[in-house]
Amino acid sequence: MVSTGATLFRALHHDRSPGDPLVLPGPWDAASARAFEEAGFPALATPSAGVAASLGYEDGSTPADEMFAAVRRIARSVSVPVSADIEDGYGLSPKELVARLLETGAVGCNLEDSTRDDGLKDPHSQADWLAEVRSAAGDAIVLNARIDTFIRAAADPVAEAIERARLYIAAGADCVYPIGAPLTALPHLRAAIEGPINAGTPADGSVLREWGAAGATRITFGPGLQRRAAAQVREIADGLLRGE
Repeated sequence: MVSTGATLFRALHHDRSPGDPLVLPGPWDAASARAFEEAGFPALATPSAGVAASLGYEDGSTPADEMFAAVRRIARSVSVPVSADIEDGYGLSPKELVARLLETGAVGCNLEDSTRDDGLKDPHSQADWLAEVRSAAGDAIVLNARIDTFIRAAADPVAEAIERARLYIAAGADCVYPIGAPLTALPHLRAAIEGPINAGTPADGSVLREWGAAGATRITFGPGLQRRAAAQVREIADGLLRGE
């Protein structure tokens, strides 16, 4: 199974200079996706929390059908590759998960290794599951394996992130995402992890080159851009109420 879009998206992760990370803004609907494409970004990565907010849900509460439908609207509205944050897979089997993702037109996905109720998943079991996702997807999906040790109070988040990264890359992940890792941790992660590393940074974009130089291959913003846009809409609304 080969996807031209996935091939293009995967290639964007490689042969990058340290000061030139792949910056992937996170569209929450079709209009924002078009705006980011028109600005010149080569690919996009949806944030589950941002999409949830646009649909009227709390983060982590979006039904799978609505999330996939939102991703489909985003992917069909642009010509650049789209990666989708599909949380922890919604309990779907790897085969069904991949089938539903490909139906949306997305060529990448973000999959996390913890749950709100149970915390971090066993890394070996998660690696086995990721291997099944890779087997079902072939080369048609760029797999970004999120690592939650920094946000789930792991005893040694750096060491545990490295252990999980190595397992997930061996299982077929194209990229790993130690979400919440501070800038100071990135050089340690970069020295120990083979392959692309995703970093989440502040939504103002003020330190993108610095994060790239520290070891980030690609940069995403979570729901930060959607929240900035919502704040600007609120400012407009307040101005209208004041008669401005």
